[in-house]
Amino acid sequence: MIFTVAVDGPAAAGKGTISKALADRFGLAHLDTGLLYRAVGAKGGDPVAAAQGLTPEDLARDDLRSLAAGEAASRVAAIPAVRAALTQFQRDFARREGGAVLDGRDIGTVICPEAEVKLYVTASAEVRAHRRWLEVGGDAAQVLAEVVARDERDMGRADAPLRPAADAVRVDTSALSIDEAVAQAATLVAARLG
Repeated sequence: MIFTVAVDGPAAAGKGTISKALADRFGLAHLDTGLLYRAVGAKGGDPVAAAQGLTPEDLARDDLRSLAAGEAASRVAAIPAVRAALTQFQRDFARREGGAVLDGRDIGTVICPEAEVKLYVTASAEVRAHRRWLEVGGDAAQVLAEVVARDERDMGRADAPLRPAADAVRVDTSALSIDEAVAQAATLVAARLG
């Protein structure tokens, strides 16, 4: 079975949580594509060389969930040659036998426009900043400013900007519990799986 679920959305909207839950529920492989970019950013040096030489060990680093790695990911993701180096890996993963869930920012628009299910998971900037603040702490106003700046960078980049695919189903998690958001997404996937 080849079956791809593309989950896009901004930082801290819940796309990773939903994606992992969908993969577990339906027995699909999962790829957090943001980890690829976080690993490239965390490696430092020439980002294109880092993307071309990415190894499984790079994806296993324990600092990839830090705020600094997220900021680095957003910066290197704006480099077209970095995106090109990681595109085929993501496409191969998406079309693997047994099905896959990929979450990121351009899965439904660029990486897998043929995905059987496309979700755009979002929430208000304030809700996302609060979630991020609960994870990393710090000054709440600063975290909100960083979320807004990252949105602008991700949505404004020339190559593969963050935006919902034309046929994506929007899931706004602002007022949903994790269980409610997962249930909403799972209903959409189950309907397509038939």
